Amino acid sequence: MNFAFMFIVSAVVFVMGYRVYGSFMAKVYDLNDDNKTPAECMFDGIDYCPAHPAVLLGHHFASIAGAGPITGPIVAASMFGWLPTLIWCIIGSTFLGGPHDMGALVSSMRHDGKSVGEVVERWIGHKGKVLFLWFTILALILVVAVFLVLSANTFAADPIVAFVGCLYIAMAVISGMLIYKFHAPLWMVTVVMLAIVAVACVKGSDSQTIVEMFKLPNTTWNYILALYILAASVLPVWLLLQPRDYLASYFLYFAVIIGAVGMLLGSKFDSGAIPMMKSGVDYFGIKGQPMWPMMFVIVACGAISGFHSLVGSGTTSKQLRKETDAVVVGYGSMLMEGLVACIAIGTLMVAGSIVKGGPVVTFAEGFGKFASLVGIDPVLGTRLGAIAINSFLLTSLDTATRLARYQIQELSGMKINKYVATIIAVVAALALVMVKTHDAAGNPIPAWKAIWPIFGAANQMVAALALLSIGVWVVRGLKKNANFLMAPFWFMLVTTMMALFILIKGWLGLAQPNYLLAGVASILFLLAVLLVVEAFKALKSE
Repeated sequence: MNFAFMFIVSAVVFVMGYRVYGSFMAKVYDLNDDNKTPAECMFDGIDYCPAHPAVLLGHHFASIAGAGPITGPIVAASMFGWLPTLIWCIIGSTFLGGPHDMGALVSSMRHDGKSVGEVVERWIGHKGKVLFLWFTILALILVVAVFLVLSANTFAADPIVAFVGCLYIAMAVISGMLIYKFHAPLWMVTVVMLAIVAVACVKGSDSQTIVEMFKLPNTTWNYILALYILAASVLPVWLLLQPRDYLASYFLYFAVIIGAVGMLLGSKFDSGAIPMMKSGVDYFGIKGQPMWPMMFVIVACGAISGFHSLVGSGTTSKQLRKETDAVVVGYGSMLMEGLVACIAIGTLMVAGSIVKGGPVVTFAEGFGKFASLVGIDPVLGTRLGAIAINSFLLTSLDTATRLARYQIQELSGMKINKYVATIIAVVAALALVMVKTHDAAGNPIPAWKAIWPIFGAANQMVAALALLSIGVWVVRGLKKNANFLMAPFWFMLVTTMMALFILIKGWLGLAQPNYLLAGVASILFLLAVLLVVEAFKALKSE
């Protein structure tokens, strides 16, 4: 299929979805700018901090994007064909992921910016909250683990990518100080900082000193990034998290623009190596990797992601300046992510297969070819693609760590301080990264590849449980029909339950069984069942 047709169909559906479905949901929630948001009522300058919609959109989009809309669709399209993967990304983003993200953001905003866990406690009960927190903590540790190893891989693969990534962090701290302490104009700070980063991208490779300084092995980067997320989790949001995500968002927008150009003008590239439908696929069986349910959890963030509800209710809801911003920030960001997933499929089709280095390198290679269409040298384009996906990764990595810290503190009734909670999350994630695992043939496989399927299943299960929680609030609190939330909930619940069953069976059936991952998956399965039971008890009592 023509790249341009794929892109145009996706973009048209997303624009129509935003205008029609976004307006519908705004009416359901009665969004009104006359109502004061938690960012204004509970301002503390650390977590509660009103942000300009452009800044908050950048922060939220950069935080939720991660590697999910790139890695997931690329892996799924290579396994099952590009057409079913593309269709799921479009439908999922518009009718499942978008309502999930916006619902989580609005429900949190209406509950003093508290997390989805607090919403669960209010409308389902304390037992439901404890179950939800245990589930989300495990899921977030998986998120931190898989994004940590992928971030380290991008740094280790190219010293200039590592240099620019570290520069972004330094520029973010300076930007935060300039904007919030010295009241420098946002536009001026943006232009200056982005200019510095742009020069570093182009000229960095000319310095042998920089290349040698940042040429470090994966394991070293794992530990360096672990120290970074320890700091990012506890520093005030205005000092690092918000400005870093805001600055990174421009790189992400650049990546979307180049990707869009590539999709619209890329007909000269051969796309035949990736079939429309993969032959020999087990579509609905329970052996191997059947399309249902595995494609839906492998695509992950490209269609719907429970991680987004934790971002929306964990950090973003505390920064909304007015209620109607929830439409563009919550729903709009998910539709943009769906567009990124479409572009990611295009980069796979251009590359022809998943190249050595995995989906991240595949995306960068395809991006480099797309960039050549606007006169950018393919080598520089590939590097820019790697920097772009690294920006996705780091923003989700530091946000996930902060969210895990929130969840652990909530579970302890705030008896554990933010420093200890952060250490618990990071150490647990590092432990998962360091565990060695094997495939069915007994061959060692990369840590990300072992963790990704359970990350996807856990992530989608969080989405199902968040949809259920928001739906219960809409029914019990707003006294309105919640079918637009409950229908996606049932689909994701059944899908992720089956996926977890397949994963548990597969890990226990290996020549060298992976008891750790099988055990984590089993715990997630049990916690989900117990929470669903609690939720329907609450609805029945209504």
